[in-house]
Amino acid sequence: MTTEQSDRGFSETGLRRMREVLAQHVESGKIPGLVALVSRNGETQVEALGTMRHDGGAPMRRDTIFRMASTSKPLAVAPVMILLDECKLRLDDPVDQWLPELADRKVLKRANGPLDDTVPARRPITVRDLLTSTFGLGVEMTLLGSPILNAIFAQGIYDTPGVELPEPDEWMRRLGTLPLSYQPGERWQYHVSNEVLGVLVARVTGKTFETFLRERILDPLGMKDTGFYVPANKIDRLPPAYAPDPQTGQFIVWDEATGGRYSQPPAFQAGGGGLLSTVDDYHAYLGMLLNEGMHGNERILSRPAVQLMTTNHLTPEQQSVRDAMAKNNVHLSHGQGQHGGWGFGMGVRTYRGDYAPIGQFGWDGGSGTSTYADPDNQLTGILLTQVGMTTPDSARLIHDFWTTVYQAIED
Repeated sequence: MTTEQSDRGFSETGLRRMREVLAQHVESGKIPGLVALVSRNGETQVEALGTMRHDGGAPMRRDTIFRMASTSKPLAVAPVMILLDECKLRLDDPVDQWLPELADRKVLKRANGPLDDTVPARRPITVRDLLTSTFGLGVEMTLLGSPILNAIFAQGIYDTPGVELPEPDEWMRRLGTLPLSYQPGERWQYHVSNEVLGVLVARVTGKTFETFLRERILDPLGMKDTGFYVPANKIDRLPPAYAPDPQTGQFIVWDEATGGRYSQPPAFQAGGGGLLSTVDDYHAYLGMLLNEGMHGNERILSRPAVQLMTTNHLTPEQQSVRDAMAKNNVHLSHGQGQHGGWGFGMGVRTYRGDYAPIGQFGWDGGSGTSTYADPDNQLTGILLTQVGMTTPDSARLIHDFWTTVYQAIED
């Protein structure tokens, strides 16, 4: 073994470069602080840089708790897989018996047309449609400003800063007042399906979504700092969340820790974006997926369930829509990356669009979070910040993190 190459599959030089690049983002003043974790072949490296607030204060620590935003999605889908494993759900069963609000849907004749110009749905919505984000409603760049997207926002069912989601039955009632923008199974659309899945889990199990998630995923994996709110005895570990001004870059707090939206249990446990976690907690989850459902000697998910979650489920037509979003709206999303396909609740790389190989799975969050696992390299990487994607800064940091992670691999 040379001094350059470490036995864990990262080079010392590569890890040093990663730390230097991350430090440059913090020193630029654009990212107050971050916590990054990379792990390969059982060896883990953690960097905690900068401070909790943009004007100083306590340093970032390994156990700092972050708002995961859309990186909640890959984790929140796991309880559904348990219900599939236990035959309490089936992929192609209609969801009507648990979610009657979604029965007998009307579908817009044109996705951007008036809300009353509809045809009946050709078939019921299935569990598979929800898992693959193709049930017919969601957020889509190309529909911004359309009546259906305006209605989704007006109904208060989309989790954005300043919006308090209602409790699950009322949330479902509001969702049920809307037509679908596409036929069930027709088109991939973002986010809304992930929220529906949490309600589905609660209704099938007779427990709250969080209770079932905790009993079957969080507790067995030792994820003690993960949940839908931060209790008072841990609130000092939660930094403020910033949404910098897109014009000036000035730091604007969209959520404080104490007294903020995550300081008490929410009315709606949002699997699409409502979880909080730490690098070590999320690492335990991704490690279980890399280990095909095993955590130590305990099986959390079946191997086929993990394989199903982390496989692309989009048809070529759906894939072309998703590719067009990545490639044509790249200027709107600060170039958040070309991930390829979509599994259950997460992106799955189907082509090589950057340093990551085909088969890598995971997702990014609008609060400045990034969580991926890579079976080929037996690699996990997690980068958590508190800077939202209103400016390009956190997206660029995420890109640089993954570039340096992959150039640090040595075999």
